Amino acid sequence: MNIKSKFNLVTPRPEVEIYLPDGRVLSGPRGSQVGGFLNAVEFSVPVVAAIVGDELRELTFPIDMDMPVRPVTMSDPDGSLIYRRSLNFLLEMAFADLFPKARLTIDHSISFGGYYCQVSGRKPLSEKELAALKSRMNELIAADLPFEKKEAPLQSAIDYFKAVGYEDKVHLLSYRRKDYLTLYRLGQRMDYHHGYMVPSTGYLKWFDLFATNGGFTLRFPRRHAATELQPVAEYPKLLAAFRQYGNWLTRLGIDSVGLLNDAIQEGRASELVLVSEALHEQNVAEIAGQIAKRESQIVLIAGPSSSGKTTFSRRLTVQLLALGISPYPLELDHYFLDRDKTPPGPDGLPDFESLEAIDLPLIADHLEQLLAGKKVQLPRYNFKTGQREAGAHLQLRRGQPVIMEGIHGLDPRLLPSTLAGRAFKIYASALTQLNLDRHNRISTTDTRLIRRIVRDARERGYSATQTISRWESVRRGEKIHIFPYQENADVMFNSALVYELSALKLLAEPLLRQVPHGTPEFIEAKRLLAFLEWFLPIEAELIPENSIVREFIGGSVLKDFTVWKNK
Repeated sequence: MNIKSKFNLVTPRPEVEIYLPDGRVLSGPRGSQVGGFLNAVEFSVPVVAAIVGDELRELTFPIDMDMPVRPVTMSDPDGSLIYRRSLNFLLEMAFADLFPKARLTIDHSISFGGYYCQVSGRKPLSEKELAALKSRMNELIAADLPFEKKEAPLQSAIDYFKAVGYEDKVHLLSYRRKDYLTLYRLGQRMDYHHGYMVPSTGYLKWFDLFATNGGFTLRFPRRHAATELQPVAEYPKLLAAFRQYGNWLTRLGIDSVGLLNDAIQEGRASELVLVSEALHEQNVAEIAGQIAKRESQIVLIAGPSSSGKTTFSRRLTVQLLALGISPYPLELDHYFLDRDKTPPGPDGLPDFESLEAIDLPLIADHLEQLLAGKKVQLPRYNFKTGQREAGAHLQLRRGQPVIMEGIHGLDPRLLPSTLAGRAFKIYASALTQLNLDRHNRISTTDTRLIRRIVRDARERGYSATQTISRWESVRRGEKIHIFPYQENADVMFNSALVYELSALKLLAEPLLRQVPHGTPEFIEAKRLLAFLEWFLPIEAELIPENSIVREFIGGSVLKDFTVWKNK
């Protein structure tokens, strides 16, 4: 048999197929947008993008050959980012329509699903004006106008932003290494946004606006309920922490990455580092002073992953020692129940992040006895055997407080009311308010993830792929056990530093480049690499040995800090 007879040259089919993860196959005209294919199928959550082959693509991406396609919905991490980014653009365009002489800044995220926004160049929006802004956004949504995308020469984009008075964008783009910029147009206005967008305004049906302490909050759905707005909660302490950081940036004369790069380019990196660290130390000293003034017997520290809690707690101890107070660290991890008594998580494995995994009655009993001046035998949890063993004996000196650090530190169920009233509660997190520009915010989550990638590689030998793959589980635990209780804190410590992403850049980029193409983590690594491109680097030698940043890049003088002893 002639094998050549089995193969023939043919004209390309007019139609192509896409293969969905569930085995379904969709056929359509070659060159059609991927969104058109996906519109032929009903999904329980709105689709806002797609992974075509191994790459994240907008719904306008053309399909020219048979390809595997995975829909990206508003419940997915990338999908939620795309939705929020597009909603920001819609807000920006509607605001410019109604208040062309005012300045809108999209500042920081809110745990129930939203961004806090500020208006400058005029007085705050009244309730009537805010209602008009919401109405204008809904008009644009009802019109289902396209977000037109184009690549423009970089200088052309810079000239446009100069003409419309967006100086923060002009500063930022002066450091861009690529000679083009992707712009999105709505009507007669354009902007760039750091990442992909939905195809049109009609996708952005779920939002709300409400006045908040001189500004307003843009509400959007959370991923677990992608088409529902969560109940509004007051967040005065979080807002105050962000405003304090904003005031720090004002003192430094830096409120955008463009201005940060200007300072580095001008040789002011040492100044930035020293002033930023001095402001941190000032804040730690103020918190120590409050603890001393209240004569607090228990200090609870909680915060999400990679917030710098370890370095903060040790710097706090140094400040307390300077006030004549010698705290003792009581480790919550040693109060785990035996592994066979630990409640299971959704995956059936022991859920060590659950509050019920901790022996709450034993903690309460020990604290009651210790604060009464009695001696107790502490437990020691053996992570290899999963069993609790007998630990050291402890008797506190008069006036000696205990410091407890852990994810449940702000949960009101951790301590009984008799002890909770004697506790000083601290929430620590990297609440960055430095933005790329006033419309492109820097996610606090991205800052923490980059910190963790660098630290995991150095201390645990993890690849960036491994850290990114675990991150979704970490964030899920934070949303359950930490964020709902952050306003229970007496004070918030903001561990963000204006220069830190410039310092982390040189260590993070090589790690991210090693994430293999074709893996699920590659898409996230690619996004983070594009994000870090905006920053000029600074050398690690400029960073003090007691800095929060040292917890992640190494070289911390506090790593083996052993002052805490019970004498």
